[in-house]
Amino acid sequence: MNKSGICQVCLKAGLYQQPICLGCGAGLQELRVYCGKCQRKEPVKIIAPCSYHFGLGEWVAAIKYQRQLAVIDALAQALYQRLMLLEQQQLISMPQVIIPVPLHPKRLRQRGFNQAWLIAKRLSELTGLPLVDDKLIRIVNTEPQARLDGQQRRENLQQAFQLDEAFDYQRIALVDDVVTTGTTVNEITQLFSMRFIQTQVWCLARAEAPGLLT
Repeated sequence: MNKSGICQVCLKAGLYQQPICLGCGAGLQELRVYCGKCQRKEPVKIIAPCSYHFGLGEWVAAIKYQRQLAVIDALAQALYQRLMLLEQQQLISMPQVIIPVPLHPKRLRQRGFNQAWLIAKRLSELTGLPLVDDKLIRIVNTEPQARLDGQQRRENLQQAFQLDEAFDYQRIALVDDVVTTGTTVNEITQLFSMRFIQTQVWCLARAEAPGLLT
């Protein structure tokens, strides 16, 4: 047990132990970026150290819902190690900057913290990449996504984010705590894609879902 309260044996057991498709999260038998299905579409790469449903999802959820902020460091370290491994394997290239998924100011005041920003800050420290948190903003105080089904989630987030016109980076990492349906990061990556900005998603845990991001 370390200062984060996480058992190191449990942490190691919960991490991915085999190659994972960076599109849908399916297990792979060989070292590749995508599985056969995702290869045809080449969706946005989602990089996480573990599965949300079959790995350490309960710990990730505890950050947001139980304010277990000490968990962030251990999981961010695990994500950093995975990033370094994937870069060494030439499956990804590192971005220019790190951008957290923003909260609306009202939601931020209510919660008191933005877990995506805290994760991004730690990853910035580990990677040496700059954290940019003032160019992507949330302009609509949307209803919490957890209460909604897939269609409602998509409608809820339409035009909820805005990207500063002065943003001039070409390769970014979008950071969130977890990617499940992919609705939030999909909405944001479309903003970047319209500006021909390459985006990859970094998160502490992810769901396994074919066609998660397009």
